[in-house]
Amino acid sequence: MPQQSTPKKRPSPKILTVKRAWHLTPNMIRVTFQGPELADIPTGREGANCKIILPEQGENRAEFHARINSGPLPLRRTYTVRHHRPETQELDIDFVDHGTAGPASAWANRARAGDFLGFSGPSSVKIAAYNADWYLVAADPSALPVAAATLEAMPRDAIGTAVFEITSPEDKQDIDAPAGIDIHWLVHPDPSQPSSAQEDFIRAMDWREGRVQTCIAGESGVIKSLRGFLAQEMNVPRADTYISGYWKIGLIEDQHQQMKRAEAG
Repeated sequence: MPQQSTPKKRPSPKILTVKRAWHLTPNMIRVTFQGPELADIPTGREGANCKIILPEQGENRAEFHARINSGPLPLRRTYTVRHHRPETQELDIDFVDHGTAGPASAWANRARAGDFLGFSGPSSVKIAAYNADWYLVAADPSALPVAAATLEAMPRDAIGTAVFEITSPEDKQDIDAPAGIDIHWLVHPDPSQPSSAQEDFIRAMDWREGRVQTCIAGESGVIKSLRGFLAQEMNVPRADTYISGYWKIGLIEDQHQQMKRAEAG
């Protein structure tokens, strides 16, 4: 009788320590983590998903570690690896600043050097190989980290279009994109209200010849409409399309993930 292999145990979450936290733009907080816990993080995962695990306000490291191991389980949220500098054992995660309206934003607003949180991941990057004739990238603030990391990973001779929706003109970021990528910034001052600005722009733009790969993410209503446009009107193959709803107006992350599972099923 063949011997059954033992299921691979998922690695325990790491506890990362804050080196610095600051406002990158008025509505985006960047937190840099540093420490030996990052020594074995795989390289080349900028733009990949990770899970952050949030301590309660005032909770010490020992109490937090005990809860991770024995419960009750702390809150978890999905974020993106923005930068990884293995030579200095540093990692950056960007947080949209919602004030104290969400637990992750509240944590990031309080974060100071020496603070901590739990970390699992990262997963694989969204685009593993860049071999298209041109690229289409679109994101709202929630997906700016993955979109920016994707642009920075592209070959330097890549061409295409990037469409970013931000809350204020001051939220524009410096992105090391290839010179052939046309970047457009659209301002939508109230993210709690629906916006069709990205879809309108993409539908109206000149569609280039050749094969396109996409990296598009943001609010689920926008994503649903753009997914239909790409698949049904522009006939972009699914294999060349990364497009994902990261959040939905009116829902917290747990509710949004439940909705996505129900739609997939």
